[in-house]
Amino acid sequence: MEKYSLPEAGRRARMVALLMQLAPSEGYTLSALDGVKFMRADGPVERTPVLYEPSIVVVCQGQKRGYIAGKTYLYDAQQFLVLTVPLPFESETIASAAEPMLAVSIRINLQIAAELVLAMDASHRPRPRPLEPVGISSTALDDKLSDAVLRLLETLASPDEARILGPSIVREIHYRVLAGEQGGALRSALVHHGHFGKIAKALRRIHADYQQALNVEMLADEAGMSVATFHAHFKAVTASSPIQYIKTTRLHKARLLMVQDGATASAAAARVGYESPSQFSREFKRFFGRPPMDEAIKMKHALMQQPAESGPYITAQ
Repeated sequence: MEKYSLPEAGRRARMVALLMQLAPSEGYTLSALDGVKFMRADGPVERTPVLYEPSIVVVCQGQKRGYIAGKTYLYDAQQFLVLTVPLPFESETIASAAEPMLAVSIRINLQIAAELVLAMDASHRPRPRPLEPVGISSTALDDKLSDAVLRLLETLASPDEARILGPSIVREIHYRVLAGEQGGALRSALVHHGHFGKIAKALRRIHADYQQALNVEMLADEAGMSVATFHAHFKAVTASSPIQYIKTTRLHKARLLMVQDGATASAAAARVGYESPSQFSREFKRFFGRPPMDEAIKMKHALMQQPAESGPYITAQ
């Protein structure tokens, strides 16, 4: 039996201590490694619309719940979350001042994942089966992955170690996920010949060109599907229609521009592809429950990003 440097309770306590050091303030703190950030909440956060990039989220203390299509996904000290595609859903945080929610988010690097899949196939390792045909799932955090996350946090406490050792541990974490229960879904997102892979490719196109004129016919044609087939498989993966997904993505991007760049509502609307500022304001309020600038003020207070988030996605705790 493989032995670990600390028993489970000791690993968890050490991870919490490191995250208290690495994430001294609420909100998001960027690490010394690109694609790795820390999340902290010192109190509960109500259900909020969020947009997560493809990522591995490990909560070391506290609890988060994701809601999508009538399903609830729990991720806490025993469960970790994997999103294989960029996915809008609702998130709720359970935390307190005595027990803050502390987590680490690792962006999935598709190049690393693809290299690992090729290496695993070359060794004739049995392929894990996808859990379900959607882009989000939570499963138990095992000793191997927990140990790798602890080593990553310890490495990130030292700039030199983060630069020299960090990338190899991030690669190991990708491997642990690919070799585990959620590996089938991640593998499917990498290949374009399966329905899941084709939808994943369409989602990447939407996030790259969301400000352009996109339509379902164009996306279906690029995926090599009929409109009806594309619509059905798109909804199976995202729990949303293609048009609603594009709209949701634009609204999240606009909120990000207002929070990070201080853009006005009309400027943000124009930059994400809206021709009518009034239509943007109506749809924004309907989706987030507040007018654009009121939501931007609330999110600035809630996130208090340390330093400002530099990635293309915004996620609310």
